[in-house]
Amino acid sequence: MAKAVFIDRDGTLIKLVHHLTRPEEVALLPMAAEALKLLHGAGYLCVLITNQSVIGRGKLTEAGLERVHAELYRQLTNANATLDGVYYCPVAPTVQDPSVIEHPDRKPGPGMLLRAAEDLGLDLPASWMVGDSLSDLYAGRNAGCHASILVRTGYGDRVDKEQAPADFIVDDILAAARLIVGAAEAL
Repeated sequence: MAKAVFIDRDGTLIKLVHHLTRPEEVALLPMAAEALKLLHGAGYLCVLITNQSVIGRGKLTEAGLERVHAELYRQLTNANATLDGVYYCPVAPTVQDPSVIEHPDRKPGPGMLLRAAEDLGLDLPASWMVGDSLSDLYAGRNAGCHASILVRTGYGDRVDKEQAPADFIVDDILAAARLIVGAAEAL
């Protein structure tokens, strides 16, 4: 079974844009491509896990999301980086508590991670979750990942660090990648 790093999209891999709907709004965060390359080099699959309530809210169609992700892939390809999978949940939230599972696929629910694990043959206890919000961290925990890492990009600076279910808190996705690779090398 393969090990993976599950990565949130908005605020973790790309610049945070509230309710992103247009491909021209996609901008990789600095060092995001380098982080993916480092993780791949260490034998991890990199899987994007993203709540896309813009679909459930009627602000974007699935075809529109495909165009957004095509731009993301274009930017990654230009930087010689890639993702091994993309999973999204179109359901809009009805409660504000980031620990409440409203739908099995919507983070903090583990559904997208569990589906990716089945599709890609992933070892969840050897895998990591990286994100900028509490719901990302809870999704990793709820899926049985080895650890969850909070990045301080995106919404990460607004998260109460004392209450965050984070195993680690780092500045950005590259710092997360370095921590993961360092932990693997220490075993």
